[in-house]
Amino acid sequence: MGPIIALAIIIIIALIIASSCIKIVPQAHAVVVERLGGYLTTWSVGLHFKVPFIDRIAKRVILKEQVVDFPPQPVITKDNVTMQIDTVVYFQITDPKLYAYGVENPIMAIENLTATTLRNIIGDLELDETLTSRETINTKMRATLDVATDPWGIKVNRVELKNIIPPKAIQDAMEKQMKAERERREAILRAEGEKKSTILVAEGNKESAILDAEAEKQAAILRAEAKKEATVKEAEGQAEAILKIQQANADGLRMLKDAAPDSAVLQLKSLEAFAKAADGKATKIIVPSDIQGIAGLSKSIVEVAKEQ
Repeated sequence: MGPIIALAIIIIIALIIASSCIKIVPQAHAVVVERLGGYLTTWSVGLHFKVPFIDRIAKRVILKEQVVDFPPQPVITKDNVTMQIDTVVYFQITDPKLYAYGVENPIMAIENLTATTLRNIIGDLELDETLTSRETINTKMRATLDVATDPWGIKVNRVELKNIIPPKAIQDAMEKQMKAERERREAILRAEGEKKSTILVAEGNKESAILDAEAEKQAAILRAEAKKEATVKEAEGQAEAILKIQQANADGLRMLKDAAPDSAVLQLKSLEAFAKAADGKATKIIVPSDIQGIAGLSKSIVEVAKEQ
């Protein structure tokens, strides 16, 4: 039983060693392998075998893009304002061998490099430029870090300034400035609104006056036309009345002529005409000489006139 147990133990140990030499590398990962302390190869995705007791896995590397958020760093601007700026770096490992042997602690190295690069860039800018030039600062930092980390097998894809925190006094001054600017813009907008309102009211009054004048003009024209038509109709009526009167007189004369009256009738008509002319108000009537022979009739007419 002794040899059998020993053989079983040997087989179990052999299986354990064999299983430890079989490695599967997942997607977006890489494995750096050393043999007798020196770099041997880099395993990519798939199934791999290593020689027991001779080969060893030196480093496991993640090839996906990684994000590192570094704490705020104190920096001084060109106009001697100290502020706190924290950065976010997006990087990716492109060469596992260089990443494993290029620098002892890659993340710490990137953090220190980011801090020094940020101080150099901000030192050439004033406060206002720092607050308004985020994109420029990001671009400069990415270019500098990408060049510096290339020997480490790292590619810096993006660098973002997460927060820019100026001193408390500067923040208060900026808030007061922004408040004054907002009040100024509000006053300008209010003044522009009042100006537009005044212009609209004036234009409305102008249009109303023009419409009133136009309406008065049309009314005057209509009144003049109506008055003209009334005057024309009145004149036509008077002319027609006069025409009828003249026509009646002419008809009377014609009828008188057709009747062939004698002299006595004519003298009587003449006396009637003189009586109408007196209208009951005259105190004296002058009788033409051709009818003075009718003394009786004249005397009667004079007496009648005096009584009136």
